[in-house]
Amino acid sequence: MDIMAAIAERKIKEAMENGAFDNLPGRGKPLVQEDLSAVPEELRMAYKIMKNAGCVPPEVELGNEVASLRRLVLGMEESEERRSRVRELNFKLMKLEMMRKRPLSLDLLPEYQEKLLERF
Repeated sequence: MDIMAAIAERKIKEAMENGAFDNLPGRGKPLVQEDLSAVPEELRMAYKIMKNAGCVPPEVELGNEVASLRRLVLGMEESEERRSRVRELNFKLMKLEMMRKRPLSLDLLPEYQEKLLERF
C-alpha cells in the first residue's frame, strides 16, 4: 500500500472512532445513483466533476437559454423586438443541434413547422 493510501486509511479510522460519521445526512440509506447513460463513457467523469463544481456542459446551458428564449418569444406581441428574438432563438437552436451533431429537427421549431409543411 502506498503512503497516501495508508495516511488516508488512518485518518478515516480516527474519524470513525471520534464519531465524525455518526450523524451524516442519509446515514443508513442507499446512495442515489445518477443516470449518466446518455453521456459517453469517456466524458462521464469530466461531467461529474463539472456538475460538482457547479458548472454545466455547454449544450445544457445553451438548451436552458433556448427554453427561456422560447417562453419569452411566445409571450411577446408581434413586433420588431419579437422578430429579433425569434432570429436569436433560431440561431441558438441551430447551434445547439450542431453541438449535438445531429440534423435539425422540425420538432424544435413548432412555430415554423406548419409553414414549412404547407410549402412542400
